Amino acid sequence: MAYNDSNIFAKILRGEAPCVKVYEDDATLSFMDVMPQAEGHTLIIPKVAAEFIFDMTPDDYAALAKTTQKIAAAVKQAIGSPGLMIAQLNGAEAGQTVFHIHNHVIPRWDGIDMKLHARQLADIKVLEEQAARIRAAL
Repeated sequence: MAYNDSNIFAKILRGEAPCVKVYEDDATLSFMDVMPQAEGHTLIIPKVAAEFIFDMTPDDYAALAKTTQKIAAAVKQAIGSPGLMIAQLNGAEAGQTVFHIHNHVIPRWDGIDMKLHARQLADIKVLEEQAARIRAAL
């Protein structure tokens, strides 16, 4: 499948769709997942048009990894979770629902199940508050 530039993340990158921004640099953008699986669920996307890990140059993937590491540390501090799950899905069969490569940073607590992915929209005011806490931890 060829990259479809009408996907929601491409629209966010072009400023055609809103997001609750956490961080941005020349190569990446991080924002809150609007259908979070846990409090503080944050996404990191590259600014290159790529569906899967296989579509990226090593340098582009390195930039995504570097930002993911930075965001993960800030999420852990801001949300106060003892653990984090970092996920990156390739293909519908793996659970990918937006076909622009992205990393999920999902806070985890022992004994607390994650919500199902892409099921329920969060309150934007709650996401904005979480994003402010994460930005303060950067």
